[in-house]
Amino acid sequence: MIDDSLANSLNRHCHCINVDQGLLQASLETRLGETGAWSRLQDSHPHLLADSPVFISHGQVAQMKELIAAIERVVSLESYQEEVIGWAPPIARDNPGAHGVFFGYDFHLTNDGPQLIEINTNAGGALLLLEVASAQQACCSEVENFVTGRVDTTDLEQTFVAMFRDELRTQRPGRELRRVAVVDENPDEQYLSPEFTLFRTMFRRHNIEALVTGPEAFLLEDGRLLVDEKPVDLVYNRLTDFYLQSPACAVLNRAYRDASAVITPSPYTHAVYANKQNLTVLCDADRLIALGADKPTIATLVRGVPRTELVTAQNADALWAERKRLFFKPTCGFGSRGTYKGAKLTRKTWDSILSDKYIAQELVAPSERLVILDGNEQALKLDVRCYTYRGEIQLLGARMYRGQTTNFRTDGGGLAAVFTAPGS
Repeated sequence: MIDDSLANSLNRHCHCINVDQGLLQASLETRLGETGAWSRLQDSHPHLLADSPVFISHGQVAQMKELIAAIERVVSLESYQEEVIGWAPPIARDNPGAHGVFFGYDFHLTNDGPQLIEINTNAGGALLLLEVASAQQACCSEVENFVTGRVDTTDLEQTFVAMFRDELRTQRPGRELRRVAVVDENPDEQYLSPEFTLFRTMFRRHNIEALVTGPEAFLLEDGRLLVDEKPVDLVYNRLTDFYLQSPACAVLNRAYRDASAVITPSPYTHAVYANKQNLTVLCDADRLIALGADKPTIATLVRGVPRTELVTAQNADALWAERKRLFFKPTCGFGSRGTYKGAKLTRKTWDSILSDKYIAQELVAPSERLVILDGNEQALKLDVRCYTYRGEIQLLGARMYRGQTTNFRTDGGGLAAVFTAPGS
């Protein structure tokens, strides 16, 4: 157990730090490149950015780092790769070499330490969180000096751009990153579409042309991937069609298979990190021993990954009986879609779970942040996301919400800055 009492106290009682709305507006309008962008964002995305930050302890950060490092060690094992690739489509079976940008390790904070809820390999929100974190203000100098964790937008932006350049060099040594395509299905309709504009302007500031497009816009000619008749050096993949299986992804699928394109994150990356069935291995000491993981790694994973098992016909009755202590997720799901808290399951929904591919994860209650809304204190649930590259944390962020799962429909909720409480 770690001493996170100071961070917990700040989450309950500190209302002295919040977003400087004027600073945030000026920064976003500059980066979005359009006057009035801030007011339109508030109208279209009223619950995207939280006003209040979240506090965590140094001990919690250290435990999250330890767990992420343990996962990297297991993923490096050939025995593990062979096992998890076995339940992925054929396209994911070859490793193109690039590690994958913007991993998101999502944690619930508990009295026994952070618990890993899931891993995402195309986690959104990082550039928006940069804006929120850099616009925090304190009510007085005492509070300003008391809390650490403010981020330097310029430095982190350079880190992010260097990450993309590294991804290209890994697969194309000596190639200079000149043109990036950010791809998602119907990108203008995605809830995080404002971030796509931030990516475009970020790359432009570093002399890299960037465009945002759907997967159907790509052409493959003479071994080169093209958009608008121009070659693309790298594809930043925000698709939730993780294995490029839809008709719209046919060109990307072919380009990935014949190594005509650098696509990050890749189908392989999702298969070895983010398929939720992998959690059934990462929490199981016996399976980890069989795969050759060392004892300290196993101890770290068993302590930090909630017990998870695949839902099958054989264990269905037992899982139904224990459903109130479980959370059910589709193995290739995303964005909380198709997830169910066991206590609220109906028989009809249970039957649909049994006909699909789901995991049952031990229910871990999220911690809370008290915020002031309309003059009253309100408790919001929260999870903490570690944005990582090659196993190293680049940025911490949080999502605050009400309800069964994270969402962007809660007054006072949304993406929140994370500060580390000193001396805890």
